[in-house]
Amino acid sequence: MSGNADIYHEIIVDYSRNPTNYETTEQRAHEDSFFKTTDVIFHDSNPLCGDSIDIGLKIDDNKVTDIKFSGKGCAICMACSSVLTEITKGKTLDEVRKIEKNDILGELGLEHLQAVRIKCALLSLKVLKSALYTYLADHLDNSQDVDSLKEDAANLY
Repeated sequence: MSGNADIYHEIIVDYSRNPTNYETTEQRAHEDSFFKTTDVIFHDSNPLCGDSIDIGLKIDDNKVTDIKFSGKGCAICMACSSVLTEITKGKTLDEVRKIEKNDILGELGLEHLQAVRIKCALLSLKVLKSALYTYLADHLDNSQDVDSLKEDAANLY
């Protein structure tokens, strides 16, 4: 591996062993669990790899004030989920809507990831966008805005 590849490999391994903004299954069972106080939670999985995650958002004044994920996944999935939560926290909902796959992949040096692993890397983005669209659809009065969200969701990948 080249020097940069070694650094990125170490970062991915570290995130997978010590994920940020992560709540374990045991923590979720407690009454003070983050996931019991969120504004929206969404779940999805990648059956090809066995990745399965939930993302929960706390939203105040159209801003993501807190975000956590829970679940299990391969090293790439866990690292990308951690990075995505770091990128998302503190952003407005419009800024979150604009997060793209290269925002996450670039942080971890995964821009040229093999097609077979891209679903692992982008599962958290899919879950985040689905959670956001669910929240927005529940809080919109205008049917044109809901249709716009559906179009955004259809064009995620």
